[in-house]
Amino acid sequence: MKKKAVVIGSGFSSLSAASYLAKAGYDVTILEKNPTAGGRARKFEEQGYNFDMGPSWYWMPEIFEEFYKDFGKKTTDFYSLKRLSPSYAVYFGAGEEMIVPSGTEDLCALFEKQEKGAGKKLQQFLSEAEFKYRVGIDKMMRKPGESLKEFLDLSFIPALFRLDLFQSIDKHIRKYFKNDKLIRLLEFPILFLGTMPENTPALYSLMNYADMALGTWYPMGGMHKIVEAMQSVAISQGVKFEFDQAVKSIDVENGVAISVSTSNKKVQADVVVAGSDYEHTEQKLLSKEHRTYSPKYWESRVMAPSSLLFYLGIKKPLPKLHHHTLFFDELFEPHAKEIYVHPQWPKNPLFYVCRTTASDPSVAPPGCENLFLLMPVAPGLADDESTREKYFEILMKRLEAYCGESILPFVEYKRSYAHNDFIKDYNAFKGNAYGLANTLLQTANLKPSLKSKKVKNLYYTGQLTVPGPGVPPAIISGKIVAEQIVKHSKK
Repeated sequence: MKKKAVVIGSGFSSLSAASYLAKAGYDVTILEKNPTAGGRARKFEEQGYNFDMGPSWYWMPEIFEEFYKDFGKKTTDFYSLKRLSPSYAVYFGAGEEMIVPSGTEDLCALFEKQEKGAGKKLQQFLSEAEFKYRVGIDKMMRKPGESLKEFLDLSFIPALFRLDLFQSIDKHIRKYFKNDKLIRLLEFPILFLGTMPENTPALYSLMNYADMALGTWYPMGGMHKIVEAMQSVAISQGVKFEFDQAVKSIDVENGVAISVSTSNKKVQADVVVAGSDYEHTEQKLLSKEHRTYSPKYWESRVMAPSSLLFYLGIKKPLPKLHHHTLFFDELFEPHAKEIYVHPQWPKNPLFYVCRTTASDPSVAPPGCENLFLLMPVAPGLADDESTREKYFEILMKRLEAYCGESILPFVEYKRSYAHNDFIKDYNAFKGNAYGLANTLLQTANLKPSLKSKKVKNLYYTGQLTVPGPGVPPAIISGKIVAEQIVKHSKK
């Protein structure tokens, strides 16, 4: 008889874990509290607009391809990928804009134009970043984080000295470049890693390699196409989905999880994988004696940002906007400090706009625009409607100034989303959007463990455990936890 696995949640890590467990011979059931699959990557449709709710950047395409290949498929079996050209635009205010091209040759020319000698330096910078990417993705990110012995591989030790784990990315970037705009461009991915650039290991320049060398892509039809593809893979492996099933408890006897209970059913389990919020799972679904970490532990964690989001349907074309546009028309450091150092709603926020219709007219009615506005904010803030409206007006005023035309009168659909929604929909700790910050003390083995130390057959996957936040890491996280379950079961 097949062993029964229950997976809590249906985000990318859960879909990945469920698929690999089913392939390994487990009878897998996914319990999802929402009516559809995808977790933060769900979608919704209103008035002819098709909105992706969460991730909007498609980076590291080989990670997706690897997942599909493991199940005898390829990306093109599910959706068509388009490489964005330009990759994105950065607006610095006062008519100053940097259009970031999709090829490294053009990128070097752009850097050279901004700062003499910067083109050649970018090649050197990206060469180092590629090494970190290959080691980070192929070695570090694949480790389960159960023991320091994982990093004692003789072939891996020399690489540690080239990863710049103990140098900040702030200093690393400034070692190569002096131009303020180039520095801000290279630091932009750090805004979502969860700490100030001066506190982020230079290892994470690997993000610049992913961005600039591997490219920014878009799955035609929207990011939810990835969810549909992964759900299709899971179903093909025999995974069963049960929606509108919020888990109320993980039932433990003699240190072993025997079942998972919702409000109307109890599902028997030989192994449980929590793709749900880690803190919520421990503090709300387990009794005190079965928790690995205390409330004090969670309060001491450095969290990545939450977000204030606006989904907008605009009844007019906005050709000035690119698919991705970063608004850096205010200073980076004050906003970053308001997220990470002195948590508060920002005075002069940076923000980001995704105009999906720039690449895919199918996600909006003819002649209309599908916009997604994101403002990163500190987790744990008081969130109310008046605050959301205040920032909506601020962002729209700056957006109109950039586009050089009126937009507000043409908004025919609007929905906001922030801390309270992340908590309601995903039980997100402090309303976070991205999980744990990628600080040195929250890297690899120093993240919350993928295996419970108190419950023999309880495992965790997703953005609060190894390898960390982001769509590709989530897919890898699911694979890692499935491999560990199979490995432990053989013992």
